[in-house]
Amino acid sequence: MSYNVEEMSWSDVRDLFRKWRDDNERQSDTVMQLWDGVLESKQAKLGNERHLVLEQVIIAALDCNRIETAEHCVSVLSAEFPGSLRIQKYRSMLLEALGRYDDALDELESIIRKDETNAAPRKRKVAILKTQGRTAEAIKELCDYMKIFMSDQEGWHELCNLYLSEGEYAKAAFCMEELLLHNPHSHLIHQRLADIRYTMGGLDNIEMARVHYCKAAKLNVNNLRALYGLFLCAGHIMNSKAVVGKRKEAQKLAQWAMEQIQQKTVKNVAPTDTKASQSKALGKKSCGEELAALEQAFGGLDVGKLTN
Repeated sequence: MSYNVEEMSWSDVRDLFRKWRDDNERQSDTVMQLWDGVLESKQAKLGNERHLVLEQVIIAALDCNRIETAEHCVSVLSAEFPGSLRIQKYRSMLLEALGRYDDALDELESIIRKDETNAAPRKRKVAILKTQGRTAEAIKELCDYMKIFMSDQEGWHELCNLYLSEGEYAKAAFCMEELLLHNPHSHLIHQRLADIRYTMGGLDNIEMARVHYCKAAKLNVNNLRALYGLFLCAGHIMNSKAVVGKRKEAQKLAQWAMEQIQQKTVKNVAPTDTKASQSKALGKKSCGEELAALEQAFGGLDVGKLTN
């Protein structure tokens, strides 16, 4: 959304900045436009809110690569609040934007030594290490962070991603299991844990993946990815050396999953031709071709027969 700078007063811009802070919106381009056009020359009228606005401008300036503006705001705040850990964090972000990663890490280490319970500098440290490609060190730092802030769900997600990038699937699965403790009714977490278990391979992991795919499909009946995964897991179990009872159960599960996939695939095809009969016939033909390709992609599994 564009704003006419000439028609806005400094109080209008102040209220708009306040709204964005309350709603946790960055709006970096617009913030810089309104700061340059209206608010920079009216700082004295902001009162105590001036410091919050300067912090907001620092973030926006870094997002827009306005390094000089960010440096100016940081220097102003540093002069007014010498020794502030909050301003020191912005200084580290400025160093990071300049590519001086080692200096930024030193600033963050200084903050952590002064306040070990401050989560923000620990997260920034992990982000810098990840940016530099130092994944092993980022994992170590994030593990240390999670020992202190165990309820941080975003931290578990990020640690899972880092482990996956290193091929540490068992540790990634552990992270997702920790997330399940915090949010047991999330179909996406069940689905991702099932994806990891399926990737790990082996009958035990395939069976665990099947369980989580089932849970994901139960929590969200429209989760096609969970249904596809369920079909694949059932197919593996059917063709494995599992006992006959498990293989028969897997056969029924595969049939049910394919029926659900067919129903949802046909249901989502909307006719677009002006002639209803032609569009319906074309829709059916398209669905049939898609399902045939799907079954072929699944390895031509015969879910109607089971050999002992």
